[in-house]
Amino acid sequence: MLNAMLTAELGDDVFGDDPTVIALESLVANLLGKEAAVFAPTGTQSNLMGIMAHCERGDEYIVGQQAHTYKWEGGGAAVLGSIQPQPLDFEQDGTLCLKKVKEFIKPIDDHHARTKLLCIENTQSGKALPLHYFRDVKFFCDQTKLASHLDGARLFNALVHYDVDAKEVAQCFDSVSICLSKGLGAPIGSVLAGSKDFIRKARRWRKVLGGGMRQAGIIAAAGIYALNHNIDRLCQDHANAALLAQGLSQIDEIKVTACNTNMVFVQLPETAIKQLQTYLSQRGIVILAGQKTRLVTHLDIDEKDIHYVVQEFKSFFQAQPCSE
Repeated sequence: MLNAMLTAELGDDVFGDDPTVIALESLVANLLGKEAAVFAPTGTQSNLMGIMAHCERGDEYIVGQQAHTYKWEGGGAAVLGSIQPQPLDFEQDGTLCLKKVKEFIKPIDDHHARTKLLCIENTQSGKALPLHYFRDVKFFCDQTKLASHLDGARLFNALVHYDVDAKEVAQCFDSVSICLSKGLGAPIGSVLAGSKDFIRKARRWRKVLGGGMRQAGIIAAAGIYALNHNIDRLCQDHANAALLAQGLSQIDEIKVTACNTNMVFVQLPETAIKQLQTYLSQRGIVILAGQKTRLVTHLDIDEKDIHYVVQEFKSFFQAQPCSE
């Protein structure tokens, strides 16, 4: 990947003539079956570009209460786009109940924000949503005249779990954002895909949001390498996550929730959180501990690392048993 970055052919992406950025955008558009795509430095910006390209000031988008675009992206749609979020609770499987969504579509009335967009997230907290759900979303949005956006930051983890082509999911949405710097292992970057007209609008918002970059081919090359080499291997991360969940579930003091991709959630005794974080840090294991802690496997973690982490968790609780 580093060699691809060092040898990337460069231009000026602000003027649309960086050949490596163009190649990345074309690759993503083809993978997702979309007409066009635009490269952005972050997933937060990619999602925001998408929401702002779909909506205008005073419009509304419906989104999950715990969704990244609503909870973890600084309220950008509202702050910078004057677009109102309408958050709803996720179902247990990470979906939004479409019957509930329909109840929250505002009537056309000057008193209300105009409901324009439905945002779905896949994966959601490590769960790959049911594959049939996306066809339901497409039919629902066609019937209700809503646009649809997929925050697919970890979409390829879901696709590896389903064992289907990216187009099978992407065709159900008007726009899709993917992240290159999570499971795919690139150092930076996300890509937003959709129709040519949609991407033209999104590209303009990228400039307004400060996302125009010059010789961006240096980082786009990493994204191309990641897409060409690091998708099939995601199944290794899923297997390691399952192994981690299995090992940690043997510890009585904690509750483990396994997902179907590369995340494991661990509920820790409140009295053990700080001590555990310090204990693991002293042994070369860095976690962001909370009462509910997320552990994520990736390409820099192998099976040997999993066994080491499980053993150190066990050693801690054997030495310092505690309860809630």
